[in-house]
Amino acid sequence: MADPNTVQFSRALLADMQIWARSLGFQQLGVSDIDLSVAEDQLQHWLARGFHGEMDFMQRHGSLRSHPEELVPGTVRVITARMDYWPETAADAWQVMGNSELGFVSRYALGRDYHKLIRKRLLRLSQRIEEAVGEMGYRVFTDSAPVMEKALAQKSGLGWIGKHTNVLNRQNGSYFFLGEIYTDLPLPLTEPVSEHCGSCTACIDICPTQAIVAPYELDARRCISYLTIELRGSIPIEFRSMMGNRIYGCDDCQLVCPWNKFAQMTTESAYLPRQGLDAPQLVDLFGWTEQEFLQRLEGSPIRRIGYECWLRNIAVALGNAQTSDSVLAALNNRAGHPSELVREHVLWALAQHQRLS
Repeated sequence: MADPNTVQFSRALLADMQIWARSLGFQQLGVSDIDLSVAEDQLQHWLARGFHGEMDFMQRHGSLRSHPEELVPGTVRVITARMDYWPETAADAWQVMGNSELGFVSRYALGRDYHKLIRKRLLRLSQRIEEAVGEMGYRVFTDSAPVMEKALAQKSGLGWIGKHTNVLNRQNGSYFFLGEIYTDLPLPLTEPVSEHCGSCTACIDICPTQAIVAPYELDARRCISYLTIELRGSIPIEFRSMMGNRIYGCDDCQLVCPWNKFAQMTTESAYLPRQGLDAPQLVDLFGWTEQEFLQRLEGSPIRRIGYECWLRNIAVALGNAQTSDSVLAALNNRAGHPSELVREHVLWALAQHQRLS
């Protein structure tokens, strides 16, 4: 039988942890066990269908992803936390996507990279817990290792995984980052919540490339976020015209989700738009030199795709833009770019304008 005093201490500790998490800028904290057998089966089914595309890292680590105790020996619990990122000051997303002269950047990437910020906050939270309980084993993650963060968030009650495969919260929608602390501390669990997608198919219906092939099933190979961020080679021609002016990620399935009318604005200044990325002129972005790309996007998650993929994405968007002298001039200026990848997409874009003229 469990020691009543120990149980009471654990519950009090959990309540304190939730307070500490909020003081560090997180909006919610939960605790999950480490049984990810259901999620593991779903992952294997997804991988078997090839839906991961060129994201080889999704299958590279064997069972580490679905067995937290193998990734961090001694782990018995996972503390999960979420942090809102929706920037109130950003230009209206639909209006940006409706203007072919502008480029659309997924709203999570308008400010500074969330990885370092959340990692530092999780470390501070871990240290605060350790001050209360004494030495403990722990390791923090935020999209930085083979961690099934959405499954863990669902198990710990931060939300449910919606039909678009993002985590949804009834009070806060889906515009939030996730982070985890693997620990050997036997904390009490927080309860998962029920699903509330119902019969809604808004996210499935709006997807520009029909990447959500069935409820709760995403073929990443068709997803614009994958095509503009994860894919390093040529974007398949069949998807280019569907991409519109989306140059880094795609938020359509979240923007249309009814639950996001409850989304809370971020209180983190780091997530507010920088460099005018909430409504940038495509022609201006396309004119950046590599040095300008690196300097202007220092500290931004966008930098990780590299300059060539940046130009590749913008070239596609310019190919989908309304024909104008400035658009044609920008494309012609890059037609002889040293990168074969860039040249290919520029020539495609120019051909689009010739076809429509």
